[in-house]
Amino acid sequence: MKTTNPVPPGFHAITPYLSVKDGQAAILFYQKAFGAVEVGRILMPDGTVGHAEMQIGDSRFMLAQEMPAWGNKSPSTLGGIPVGIALYVPDVDATCQRALAAGAAVLEPVKDQFYGDRTGSLLDPFGHKWHVMTHVEDVAFDEMQKRCDAMFASQTAPS
Repeated sequence: MKTTNPVPPGFHAITPYLSVKDGQAAILFYQKAFGAVEVGRILMPDGTVGHAEMQIGDSRFMLAQEMPAWGNKSPSTLGGIPVGIALYVPDVDATCQRALAAGAAVLEPVKDQFYGDRTGSLLDPFGHKWHVMTHVEDVAFDEMQKRCDAMFASQTAPS
């Protein structure tokens, strides 16, 4: 009996699957903004993107154009999304600049964080949050907690 790896080649155990308003525009955005490579796509009879696989670095993600009749709705249809995608890159500043030029919006500007990453947060044109990061310092969890406590101690609570 032939055995097959339960995780297909090129994938990790957890793989984001994004719903977007315009599949073709999303593919082009991810290529321009993050250097994504299209692995393949399946078109629906009307020509919309029913499924696409994209590669960034060693990781893949999938996307599909929203199909509300099938329960597949994009963040813009839902009015937002509570999930963000973390993307590690060699140069967070350059990647965020490319993403902004391609149409992303800044949620949080790029800055060094207490947990050892230089991070910027973006909203892509399709409503997905991206936390773009470059790891700059190895920080143990106990040290992260100290830095977090110090950061919040110096801030005033929202009213």
